[in-house]
Amino acid sequence: MLDEAALRLVSAPGTALPPDDVCQALARRLRAETRGEVLFDAASRGRYATDASIYQIMPVGVFVPVCEDDIAIALQVARQLKVPVLPRGAGTSQCGQTTGAALVIDNTRHFRKLLSVDAQAGIAEVEPGLVLDHLNAELRKHGLWYPVDVSTSAQATLGGMAGNNSCGSRSIAYGNMVHNVLGARAWMTDGELLRFGPVAEASGRTARIAEFVHSLALRHRAQIHEHWPTVMRRVAGYNLDIFDCRSVRPYTADGSVNLAQLLVGSEGTLAYTRSLTLKLSPLPRAKVLGVVNFPTFHAAMESAQHIVRLGPTAVELVDRTMIELSLANPAFRSTIETALIDRPAAILLVEFSGEDKAALLPRLRQLVDLMGELGLPGSVVEMPEDAPQKNLWEVRKAGLNIMMSLRGDGKPVSFIEDCAVPLEHLAEYTDALTEVFARHGTRGTWYAHASVGTLHVRPILDMRTDGAGKMRAIAEEAAELVRRYRGAFSGEHGDGLCRGEWIEWQFGPAINTAFREIKQHFDPDGLFNPGKIVDPPRMDDGSLFRFAPARTNRPYRRIPITPVLDWSAWNVQADPVTEATTEPGTGGDVTGGFAKAVEMCNNNGHCRKFDAGTMCPSYRVTRDEQHLTRGRANTLRLAVSGQLGPDAFTSEAMHETMDLCVGCKGCRRECPTGIDMARMKVEFLAHYKARHGHTLKDRLIANLPRYAVLASRLPWLPNLRNRLSVLRWLGEKTLGLSARRSLPEWRSDTFWRSGEMAGLVGREQALERAAAGQRVAVLFVDTFNGIFESENALAAARVLRAAGYVLHVPTRGGGNHCCGRTYLATGMVEQAKASAGALVEALAPLAAAGIPIVGLEPSCLLTLRDEALVMGLGESAKFVASQALLFEEFVAREARVERLALNLREAEAPILVHGHCHQKAFGAVSPILDVLRLIPGAAPELIESSCCGMAGSFGYEASHYEVSMAMAEASLLPAIRDRPDAIVVADGTSCRHQIADGAGREAIHVARLLEQLLVVN
Repeated sequence: MLDEAALRLVSAPGTALPPDDVCQALARRLRAETRGEVLFDAASRGRYATDASIYQIMPVGVFVPVCEDDIAIALQVARQLKVPVLPRGAGTSQCGQTTGAALVIDNTRHFRKLLSVDAQAGIAEVEPGLVLDHLNAELRKHGLWYPVDVSTSAQATLGGMAGNNSCGSRSIAYGNMVHNVLGARAWMTDGELLRFGPVAEASGRTARIAEFVHSLALRHRAQIHEHWPTVMRRVAGYNLDIFDCRSVRPYTADGSVNLAQLLVGSEGTLAYTRSLTLKLSPLPRAKVLGVVNFPTFHAAMESAQHIVRLGPTAVELVDRTMIELSLANPAFRSTIETALIDRPAAILLVEFSGEDKAALLPRLRQLVDLMGELGLPGSVVEMPEDAPQKNLWEVRKAGLNIMMSLRGDGKPVSFIEDCAVPLEHLAEYTDALTEVFARHGTRGTWYAHASVGTLHVRPILDMRTDGAGKMRAIAEEAAELVRRYRGAFSGEHGDGLCRGEWIEWQFGPAINTAFREIKQHFDPDGLFNPGKIVDPPRMDDGSLFRFAPARTNRPYRRIPITPVLDWSAWNVQADPVTEATTEPGTGGDVTGGFAKAVEMCNNNGHCRKFDAGTMCPSYRVTRDEQHLTRGRANTLRLAVSGQLGPDAFTSEAMHETMDLCVGCKGCRRECPTGIDMARMKVEFLAHYKARHGHTLKDRLIANLPRYAVLASRLPWLPNLRNRLSVLRWLGEKTLGLSARRSLPEWRSDTFWRSGEMAGLVGREQALERAAAGQRVAVLFVDTFNGIFESENALAAARVLRAAGYVLHVPTRGGGNHCCGRTYLATGMVEQAKASAGALVEALAPLAAAGIPIVGLEPSCLLTLRDEALVMGLGESAKFVASQALLFEEFVAREARVERLALNLREAEAPILVHGHCHQKAFGAVSPILDVLRLIPGAAPELIESSCCGMAGSFGYEASHYEVSMAMAEASLLPAIRDRPDAIVVADGTSCRHQIADGAGREAIHVARLLEQLLVVN
């Protein structure tokens, strides 16, 4: 039975849900008649209720088709039941195009093929769910690319890009989607699959459609000439001007008419795309970049019109807010610093591309000379090399998401963010709009396409309170400015819910009526994405907001929760003009800041990427929105706001959503808005387990450090499990530990029983020797490296002592102190606090004395720099965190300042490196490579991989085994198998175990490799 009590929205154009019996009938028939996945539960629908806009509309249900017949049948069933259909790609639209009270059909899991490539003709046919970056990766081998390079290229699908008429940073050189789509196959509302292309080749029904649209264009020719914006960046309404092109860039090279271009920008309202035929371009062989630093924002805007005359392929703006936020983000800081001269008010990224880099260098000199002529000598940072350019473009591509990382309830809101004006008016327009913002007590964040007069500007508004009123007032004043400067109100991101009502304002009532006639001709039953372009709701209808204000019938409210971790850093408010935030804990969040941390997710979908980063490993193998950082954040938000029922936060459905989160912390670093799902999972587990209780398996894993020393005295006994198949079977049945996995081998020769202990000093001695000027370090030996792989701890101790360090190892009860990681993994936060607290107490005097704390296991050591700071352990935890370093971080730092020198011989084989997820999250992978380069002749290679899939106890569990191995097989294990001669370095104990199980290879800690190569005098 569908639970609509909390989810049903008020009736509004295009937003009313059908009756329950219709929804249930739709679900029944889809399950019976198709092979696709049918998702009609509240949580699944909630995950598809939002996109990257401010809106939220619960869909009827979600359908994930497996084959072409599934889509055709779904359209037929929906038509018969009179249920609207909403085709969806990555769900990253910024105007609400992909939200609606409809059957959402997700194309991204199974309809993502590159169907064909004709390299000689420069043509490709693709399915709508194919991601742009994935297409370009395939085209690269042909020396081609698809040049509509949107900033969301890592997750944007070609179908979604066509629906929006997307543009990209280099549209000044290549145009928009409408200029680069040659054809389309699409289902009509009655289920007929038609091919759209050149009108001259049309026949049958497509010819009749062309004749109808042509007649409309002829009838409204005068109004088109009067009202149609003559700028390249115009994406509002339907492309009725294909018969009388008003774009400054012709739609086709020969002036012919292509009916497929009518579908481009139609936002899924006319037909359902089966495939697209795309025009490809030669991949530029060379690029150079000039970064112009400006003392004022006005100067940057005024200069743009002059810079474009140099013929660049891109001119992109980064404003002061984005610069400051990038500097505050560890993933972007070092890159943005390379582009800056002091602290500019804005920078412009000016790119030139061509066949030969040497021929492009004079273009950079022309840019430098031009800026001198404009009164800004010495303002250009020249970047002729590829790597710095690529890194800086990645920061620019993350621009929107970086902007959304502002904490507090006020956020930059998308509704006028891509108005386009002629370049000669850009400075005047931005000055006037800045004054508009000031009148309404806010300011705007600016970035993007200065080359074509389209700047993504978002005023900071709190949509929970007075944001809607300010949005309306600002939009009306901005509209007048657009009209004054003869621009376009919608210049890139489409119409959707926030700009649909402005279509008639832009084009006039006659053309708006023509758009309605086009919709009626294509879709007489109103099946496809109703309420977009034609008959849209008001942009400020608060009942459609994700954070609906109090005056609506479903105001957004948080359910009180007492968090077990400290989330107060998110519990703040921010001044929209000064950006100053209030003190932590003062933001009025009844969840202590947890809900506000969850709400930082703006649905940008960056977690859907498949590039060299880590985020999000579970999505990479499932391609399921539920098992995605965004999907988890949306489910958490819906739960803590009561939209899924009063107990949803600790429900089994919530547990299922969080289950495949491996705690990799990839999102902590890679999510531009700073979502830390690993920490959120700890918070969730604590509440879930408090309600449902801990299992025996939970207790065995959590308490491992407590019984490890005792178990190591009789290692043969627990090791029987690995040797007897009946015990493997029994372990799976009773504990859920996979019989297909070996467990870590217990051993009696632990670090604590080794002769190395005799060479260590106690804490007081360590303090005395440090005070005397000796080089002293604390070696934090964790459970895994002290008991299961004691050779790692022994190797680290020997290497550090060989380098001249006096070592202290903190001990407890004849064994090691514990950071609390195993407790955190099972939701036992109080026990984790006690364990970590004891460790912090032991380390605090040493840290206060400036003695470095060196750890071997990334997940253990880095707990001191992460979770230990939010467990209420006081100032001591901060002292300890400031001195906590991984072994490789410490060795690299000491070698860099020449306090450490190791006499090493050459390695006998090439070296492959797999970075632990937490090393990647804390920027600690580069130090491994730096340390390995201390080895004479070594050229370590980093394996470009996401999570290994073991993730502590995750990969040992029978319920996770298949997913765990799929994660490993994505790139890690194949890379290792391809290099049978290589030494494999992996600092994570679970990573080493996965490599041993999956590839049959031994991976070693970097400390062991250094010890093996150490030349003893």
